[in-house]
Amino acid sequence: MSFRYSSGLIVGKFSPLHLGHEQLINQAIAQCETVYLISYSKPEFSKCEREQRERWLNLRFPEVRSVVLDDSNLSDFVNSEDWPCLPSNCASAEVHRKLCAELCLMHFQTAVDAVFSSEEYGAGFALYLSEAFSEYYHREIKVVNVCEDPERLLLPISGTEIRSDPHGNRQYLSGEVYRDFVDKVCFLGGESTGKSQLSRLAAQLFETEFVAEYGRALWDAQGGVLHEPDMLKIAQVQVQQEEQACLMANRYLFCDTSPLTTLFYSHEMFGEVDPALEDLAKRTYEYVFLCEPDFDFVQDGTRRDDAFRRLQHAWYLRELKLREIPFIRLYGTIDNRLRDIESVLCDAVFVDADT
Repeated sequence: MSFRYSSGLIVGKFSPLHLGHEQLINQAIAQCETVYLISYSKPEFSKCEREQRERWLNLRFPEVRSVVLDDSNLSDFVNSEDWPCLPSNCASAEVHRKLCAELCLMHFQTAVDAVFSSEEYGAGFALYLSEAFSEYYHREIKVVNVCEDPERLLLPISGTEIRSDPHGNRQYLSGEVYRDFVDKVCFLGGESTGKSQLSRLAAQLFETEFVAEYGRALWDAQGGVLHEPDMLKIAQVQVQQEEQACLMANRYLFCDTSPLTTLFYSHEMFGEVDPALEDLAKRTYEYVFLCEPDFDFVQDGTRRDDAFRRLQHAWYLRELKLREIPFIRLYGTIDNRLRDIESVLCDAVFVDADT
């Protein structure tokens, strides 16, 4: 396959990486033997931090040579004396151009043939790189400016618009990117406190997905018998199912349990915990609801008793406070609890809209 250019460069915040960006990157891939990409933003934006951007780019474009920067890793790529920190987003164009030129020469060790963008800055950026590369290599080098869809007719969207309402603009995000904007909502509590019912009802109310308790499914599949190695498997599969469900979720994902519950049962049933399970139990959720044991205990043939339910509840209270995990306590009937969940989450939506 013949390419128009040997190499091309794309620079952007990618906060978040949206389908307009993806279209531009795909155009570069189609025209270049090698595509280099530089991403940074100062300040960074919520849910678009370096780790997220790095993961998005690696998932969507593993063939592209990407450098994703923040202040903590900048010195890995350029001289820290010259660049003690990233330039702010409002710094002059020349400062940003200088940094990108140094990254090309010092890190990528190449002079790119073309710059791809959909913005007016492309022409001046290409000219700056031409001069910087010519001076460095002591020969004339011309970097071509390739401007794709500058009027954004194909995908009329911007990162600013998406950040203001990622859920309303989710059609401009791939599933791998949108899932990082989904808030995971976890229900904890003793046996017979309504967790499973609440996760299903809340998912229906908010027109989204829920993830059932995998430990119960495995217990049923194994005839009511669990072994110590099953504890780690339960937590791992639970997390995998949550991550998969985030691809299909809408704003929220309701989780019947978390690896913290599996940690409790590992202690209770076997008196020991796999270190990998300890790590999984640190998994974070945007909202944690603790269901109070304040209605009648219902025995379904698999549960222990009310005393055990209260023991569980006390353990959750201790662990959540010890781990400094914010949580909201749910009281009363299922309907009361569901109304409280709706109130908390709807209030959060209004707060987001105002910020």
